[in-house]
Amino acid sequence: MVSFVPMEALGIQRKEIGATVNRTLSEVQGSYTYFANGDVLLAKITPCFENGKLGIASGLTNGVGFGSSEYIVLRPSACLTANFLYYFLLRDSFRETGARNMTGTAGQKRVTKTYVESSGIPTPPLKEQERIVAVLDEAFEGIDRAEANAVKNKQNAQSLFAGFLQSRFSEVWKDSRLVKLSDLATDITDGDHLPPPKSAEGVPFVTISNINKESHRIDFTDTFFVPRDYFEKLKPNKRPRKGDLLYTVTGSFGIPVKVERDFEFCFQRHIGLVRPRPDVCTSWLYYLMRSPQILQQADERATGTAQRTVSLAVLRSFSVPKIGLECQRSMASKLDQAKTQVERMEAVYACELSALAELKQSLLHQAFTCKL
Repeated sequence: MVSFVPMEALGIQRKEIGATVNRTLSEVQGSYTYFANGDVLLAKITPCFENGKLGIASGLTNGVGFGSSEYIVLRPSACLTANFLYYFLLRDSFRETGARNMTGTAGQKRVTKTYVESSGIPTPPLKEQERIVAVLDEAFEGIDRAEANAVKNKQNAQSLFAGFLQSRFSEVWKDSRLVKLSDLATDITDGDHLPPPKSAEGVPFVTISNINKESHRIDFTDTFFVPRDYFEKLKPNKRPRKGDLLYTVTGSFGIPVKVERDFEFCFQRHIGLVRPRPDVCTSWLYYLMRSPQILQQADERATGTAQRTVSLAVLRSFSVPKIGLECQRSMASKLDQAKTQVERMEAVYACELSALAELKQSLLHQAFTCKL
């Protein structure tokens, strides 16, 4: 029996290799990459390499392991410790230079063994390597705790807003007449069902991957374009305009996005469009579609297994409260204020995480330039 280490068991900025499984030697020999206790595993394929996937093999069954063919295995010589080598490979500068020297096609690029072999690494005496590793271990342990706290605080801020959203809409749901979502809209449709023609320039085409789940905004930096004549032939209700609301309906369903400016783009069929009536405030409708009450309806009525889908019929029939326009605006204003406060908190924690990541790299730089 030997240990088998799949790519997902290799962590990011984590020395220890995650859960492994046992397999017989005959199952894996010749088909997978071999390594032993004390070896350092480095993922060579994009984006695993750029993300810093690496670790030190230890506790392997019978001291032997096999794993992904996308590993480069480094076995330290007598003048080098595995921990010192691990921290050397963890440096951003090593990965950034390696990324520029990758070979292969997009999505299948790999850092070369030649680049890794030719990278110069300082080799102070073993006692000094052990001292440096001890300092980095202690510092990184403290930084990891601080990062975990910042992540938790960011999650708490998000939960705070979700709780506020739920409480406000619970009151509205209890005290208001319920109607169908279609009663609040002049139109509810989805994007074009035909594969769009691509062009070098023209009108941006938004897919569900361009919808940011956390920010509830569209990322236009990675969209492709369709010819203008294709866009012009689309029905008006498939060309978003300011005041519309987009709503993801397939896969990562349930993400609403406000169209806040007049900007020409079109979208795929995995995204729905809700065009509010004149007596419906878009901001209020946006928060309504983010509410737990709507999310529950979407989750209960979505169909499919591999990719669950909220059909247009289900979307149109969502049960929603109907309140006056001024009440909508007042409620949306209060929710805007709460959202702004939460986003300010999230920005603080994001800056903290960025500073902690920079601190790690600063320590690594000092460690390998004899300044630690």
